This record gives sequence, C-alpha cells and structure tokens, in this order.
Amino acid sequence: MLPSNTATADDKTTSTVIGDLPEWGVSAIADFTATLMDRTAPFPCTFAVTAARKSALRFGFVNDAEDSGTWSTLPGILTGYLEEYQSLGRETSLVVLFGGTDESAAMEHHRRRFWEVLQYLHDHDPQDWPPDVPKDTDDPYWEFSFAGTPIFVVCNTPAHASRRSRSSPHFMITFQPRWVFEEISALSPRGAAARKVIRNRLRAYDGAEPSPNLGDYGDPENKEWRQYFLSDVDPDPAGEPRCPFQHR
Repeated sequence: MLPSNTATADDKTTSTVIGDLPEWGVSAIADFTATLMDRTAPFPCTFAVTAARKSALRFGFVNDAEDSGTWSTLPGILTGYLEEYQSLGRETSLVVLFGGTDESAAMEHHRRRFWEVLQYLHDHDPQDWPPDVPKDTDDPYWEFSFAGTPIFVVCNTPAHASRRSRSSPHFMITFQPRWVFEEISALSPRGAAARKVIRNRLRAYDGAEPSPNLGDYGDPENKEWRQYFLSDVDPDPAGEPRCPFQHR
C-alpha cells in the first residue's frame, strides 16, 4: 500500500484520494476518469462528468471486497469526504473501489455484498440517524445516511454487462450526499430538464430503456433503495420484496 501523499502517481491524482492509494488504484482512477470523459460514448450522469472535469471527485480504496476484515478503513474514508464535500461544489461524489473483486461472481453475490457493506457502515456510524430522515426504507423520503448526512448510493460491478452504466471491473460504490441534489429537485425546471437529459443518455449508453426502479426522491411511488443496486435485466428476477438494510 502507498500512502495517498506519496508520489507514485501525479499530484493531481493523489490529491483526490482519501486514505491509502494501492498500486492498482492509479490505473483504476485513470480508467474510470477516462470513461467519464469519453466524448465518443457520453456517460449518462452529467453531474459525474462535470465533477471529473472540475476535479471534484474523491476516491477511496478498500483492500478486499470479499474480506470484511479490511472494511474498517471505509467509515474513515466516508467521514473524511463528508468533512469536505461542500467545499467541492454541488457536482461531487465519493467513488470507493474495492480490491479482491471476484469478476466471475454472479449478480446476486455482488448484490448481497453491497447491502452487507452498507450495513457495515451503518453499524459503525459514529452518529445517530438523522432525525429528519425516515427509518422506514419504503418511505419515499428515506435515504441511506452516515455521520448525520443523507447519501444517495450507487453500486457498479463486473457482473453488469447489459446495463453498461452500472458496469465496473471493480466492485465499486459511489456516494452522493443528498445536498448535491437540493437545487435540482424533480419539481424544479432545472431538475426536470437534467433528468430528461440523463434518461436520454442512459438509453443511448445502455442500449435499453432506463430501469423502472429509477424514480424521483419524494415521489410517493418511489423507493430510493431500489435505485442503489440495479439488476442487468427488467423486471429483476431476484429483486428483494423488502430492503435488506436493517436499522440498528
């Protein structure tokens, strides 16, 4: 492992890393950034593209997706990001990549791992659940929260083949504080326009209609947790009837 402030990568790369930077992390950041910046195949999330251009993305690394004993660094990485995210502007995200990813694992393996990671974070949260965020995961205003901050979460895995926008060679989780969406609510003209652009880009990028599980925060028909981990096909043959996340 290489500390994030050592110079195996250029200073621009290391300045975006929270925690330790593994040897494979330099190329992982470069590859992911190249995907976001590719003009021949525009990435659907325009906010992520802008964040990459502004160097407002932050990256964290966990040693082994299959070994929960290595996850102990994750709460510190997320806490470090939450201490600075508002200074980066509203177009920012934390991207956490996990080593030891089983590239041959089935979708359901990665799905279970994803919810185990979120549960681990919740069980090691240094603060209480925010009082203004519902604890009922089926409430349209529920959102995963950590350190008192509501956070939208997205998982990418090697098992995603058809849904290219959720594909990654590494097990990967992206954290976006709910704060970044405050000025682009679904009811605002800017928010409605942004969602229309993103949905159209999703169709082109994935070559399929966007998942019916994608919805708008606060919509009575929406369940945020279903957007966190999307299957490769619709309807999802193994979709959970209830959210696996459990409040302690």
